[in-house]
Amino acid sequence: CFVVLLCFVFNRRATVTPSRLEWHTLPASASLYKSPEYESLGFELTVERLVSIGYPQELLGFAYDSTFPTRPETREQYPNKFIQRDDTERFYILNTLFNLPETYLLACLVDFFTNCPRYTSCDTGFKDGDLFMSYRSMFQDVRDAVDWVHYKGKLPLLLSRMKEVGKVFLATNSDYKYTDKIMTYLFDFPHGPKPGSSHRPWQSYFDLILVDARKPLFFGEGTVLRQVDTKTGKLKIGTYTGPLQHGIVYSGGSSDTICDLLGAKGKDILYIGDHIFGDILKSKKRQGWRTFLVIPELAQELHVWTDKSSLFEELQSLDIFLAELYKHLDSSSNERPDISSIQRRIKKVTHDMDMCYGMMGSLFRSGSRQTLFASQVMRYADLYAASFINLLYYPFSYLFRAAHVLMPHESTVEHTHVDINEMESPLATRNRTSVDFKDTDYKRHQLTRSISEIKPPNLFPLAPQEITHCHDEDDDEEEEEEE
Repeated sequence: CFVVLLCFVFNRRATVTPSRLEWHTLPASASLYKSPEYESLGFELTVERLVSIGYPQELLGFAYDSTFPTRPETREQYPNKFIQRDDTERFYILNTLFNLPETYLLACLVDFFTNCPRYTSCDTGFKDGDLFMSYRSMFQDVRDAVDWVHYKGKLPLLLSRMKEVGKVFLATNSDYKYTDKIMTYLFDFPHGPKPGSSHRPWQSYFDLILVDARKPLFFGEGTVLRQVDTKTGKLKIGTYTGPLQHGIVYSGGSSDTICDLLGAKGKDILYIGDHIFGDILKSKKRQGWRTFLVIPELAQELHVWTDKSSLFEELQSLDIFLAELYKHLDSSSNERPDISSIQRRIKKVTHDMDMCYGMMGSLFRSGSRQTLFASQVMRYADLYAASFINLLYYPFSYLFRAAHVLMPHESTVEHTHVDINEMESPLATRNRTSVDFKDTDYKRHQLTRSISEIKPPNLFPLAPQEITHCHDEDDDEEEEEEE
């Protein structure tokens, strides 16, 4: 259930069609975010993969311990020894947060085979009768299982499909050397977009690659657009003024320059980023681009929303009970119901709800109110999800249409007939009825001086006979308000 929720894409209001452009800010937005929950899930899936290829079923009993793996220096483990770190035949460097689950899994495997009576320990591995399993083969099996779980072809598959219907480009504040390392890691698997296809370098998935963007300056005056020497990582001298060339990596520039290179503008672009100010707000207000905000915390928010639904239901019940106390009272009543106990209970339930999200509460809600971050998401992010990989589960012609935003009088009053006292609420009867149109000819006749003279226009304009509004087409200019 929790995994299914991660495939949702939520929207304020936007229409995603086979767009000409998709914008990705990497490595943060495209890479999967690491957390104890995600690491635990990765650990469990990796163990399941190992069991599926023949490892003992007992491994399924291991649980991930996020406090176990640390990142010490090599010299702490091998004091007074010279370690040739580029010796890839003997050493594999586990130096990133991506390696935490597999580090713990390797320790679990060694512990299991060492203590299991079926296996005999030797210098280079373990024996089970005539079968021998070396440390090297165990390590390679774990590496392959991690790659199988981590990728499963989703990232290259999505980018490949995007490139088929539009143009895909990468913009990042990082320099080329760092970007190349991260992207090489993300695309480090034996096949291409689909199993059985040949492996492709990460650069082939993008029509344009731009580093050193310096966002949010990128959305204003920007910087000088230059070419990058991909062999050395150094910048070539001079400003680049030519057309877009495939395979060229660019540095600097601005959003206007990029639009010129790609021949796109405004809502032709779906911008995917993970920073509400530097990515989403600036691109929406300065360029009018469609925006997709990556919010990794959304996975936990959805988990609490579903797992703790009883708290939300209890809060609704308290609201109903509070309303019942005042149901038969009006302005002539002197009775004052004692609601102190209900207020205390509402505060307690609200606090319990907040604590379910963590020590600092929900990212999107503070009690019954939205946080500033939530209001900015609602205003500037056309789409948002825990990962942009979720787009893989939607057709590119999908219409992301948000539910109606109800005002208090719409959300609390049922769709039943309400008698209106015209004396108490004269403005409530200002809607025109068919009677108005019946009286039109009579009033016009009374105002006409003679039959030969031109008749004056109708006292009431005719009601529209066809659709005149486009409110649901995202054509409003609310994003262009003063900054």
